[in-house]
Amino acid sequence: MHSYDSSELFSWKSCVEIMSPLDLRHLSTLQALAETGSLTRAAQRVHLTQSALSRQIAVLEEHYGQRLFERTQPAVRFTPAGQRLLHLAAEVLPRVRDTERAIAKLREGQSGNLRIAVECHSCFDWLMPAMDALRPRWPEVEMDLLSGFLADPLQPLRDGQADLAILGEKVAAPDLAVLPLFGFDFVALLARDHPLASRPHLVAADFARETLITYPVPDDKLDVMHQVLLPAGVQPPARRTAELTAAIVQLVASRRGIAVLPRWAALPYLERGYVVGRPVGEPPLRGELFAAVPAQLAERAYVREFVELVRGSAQALEGAAQSA
Repeated sequence: MHSYDSSELFSWKSCVEIMSPLDLRHLSTLQALAETGSLTRAAQRVHLTQSALSRQIAVLEEHYGQRLFERTQPAVRFTPAGQRLLHLAAEVLPRVRDTERAIAKLREGQSGNLRIAVECHSCFDWLMPAMDALRPRWPEVEMDLLSGFLADPLQPLRDGQADLAILGEKVAAPDLAVLPLFGFDFVALLARDHPLASRPHLVAADFARETLITYPVPDDKLDVMHQVLLPAGVQPPARRTAELTAAIVQLVASRRGIAVLPRWAALPYLERGYVVGRPVGEPPLRGELFAAVPAQLAERAYVREFVELVRGSAQALEGAAQSA
């Protein structure tokens, strides 16, 4: 039986006392905070409540005895201590992800299919960067897009024609795994000289005398219709559709009507001053997107990584839109 002398006990006790609370979750949180510039958006990025994220930060600040960042406008500003931890995150997290990916490839193999069914007209701004980021990480995974409106977006999954579908609402399906992607803001687009452009936000009644310009999809797929207008008993007197976001913006700018789009889709046109944007409703209208995959694919490493890449791509875009 081994006996311990006093020096061994002191050494063991010292190691316990200096153990750091820092772990990969903290590094991911700090990196998300640096990339989004906002506690709220960082919490969304790492799937925490804002209070849980704040507690994580508080644990680290108590341990290190100093603040890690200052809340400034328009984004947080990291202190020298916070910067050191960000440098650590930049070194450690990619190596952890690379190692986990390599282990997953040993377990699952490197090849597979990721055929994506999409009915969203404006999602390519965040979908394509996620696909581009996945390719070098999983070069043997075959990716493809099935675009266009689908009466039942889940049918390609059940028919074996798709491996992942982007949905605008959460569905209950025992044979599928439905994963939350991200939430986002909608914005009403108006010509710069439109009388409603002076309003801080639009309400349902403002649409009662306006032509509504939309993508060519049914009303039950239009959040502004089924969340705002129809519950208020408002039906726009005229409707017009266009396949392309640029065409919708051109119609709005020439006073042919008003439109409601995700803020990220409208951002380039808002930044150039082609049109103006106003929130819809109080609280403002928001949407949410989900990914549905067959249950047997939900744990495939490349599927999980793609979902994380989509979340990061979309949240970065949404963060830019909110700060614009």
